Amino acid sequence: MATDQLSLTLAALADPTRRGILARLSQGEASVNELAEPFDMTLAAVSKHIKVLESAGLVSRSKSAQWRPCKLEAAPMRDVVGWLEQYRRFWEQNLDNLDAYLKQLQTPDPTRPKN
Repeated sequence: MATDQLSLTLAALADPTRRGILARLSQGEASVNELAEPFDMTLAAVSKHIKVLESAGLVSRSKSAQWRPCKLEAAPMRDVVGWLEQYRRFWEQNLDNLDAYLKQLQTPDPTRPKN
C-alpha cells in the first residue's frame, strides 16, 4: 500500500461517502453523529471513513468536553490540485488545437472550386 501523501489523499477521495463527509465539513465542524445523518450506514462504518480521512490528513478531531468535533484539513488537497494541473494544461492545449482546426475547416478555401 502506498504511503506517500498524494496517494493517501487520492485513496481517501476515491470514496463518495468520504467526499460527502468532506463536503459537509467544508461548512464547519461536526460530530460523527452529525456526519452520519445523511448516510444509510452505521456509526461504526462512518467512523471507519473518518479514520481513513484522518490518516490522509484531510480531517482532524479535537476534544471539547464530551464533544469530539471533526474538522476539515484541506491542505493535502493542494497536492492533488498541483498534480492535476499538468493534465489541465495538457487538455487546454489539445482543446486549443481542436479549436484552431475547426476554425480552419470553417474558413472558405479560395483555391477550392465551387459546386
